[in-house]
Amino acid sequence: MHSLKTGALIRAAVRLGGLSHEQCSAEALASLDEYAAKLGLAFQVRDDILDEISDTATLGKPQGSDSEANKPTYLSLLGLDAARAKAEDLAREATEALENFDEKAEPLRRLADYIVERLN
Repeated sequence: MHSLKTGALIRAAVRLGGLSHEQCSAEALASLDEYAAKLGLAFQVRDDILDEISDTATLGKPQGSDSEANKPTYLSLLGLDAARAKAEDLAREATEALENFDEKAEPLRRLADYIVERLN
């Protein structure tokens, strides 16, 4: 489901960034797509974690709303520690997809770190 929501928005933004650069090769675009897919999933895993561990004021939405709605989440499937590890692994994999990019991709690398460290 995540790929139809925030994940799709992240992928579109990253892809448009690549397409806007006239020298972006098909290989580079594929790497950006991989980055965005991993980043979108990491975002969703972190969102599931925050829904349980954060408070309503910080989240900006009712805390625990996913579990109250009986939505399947990564946290309910994996548990807290494994869900945190999954988010970190996905962020690392997203960053690894950028290995052929130079320092101009550093903001994308920092974004991956932010996604798994965010508090809301």
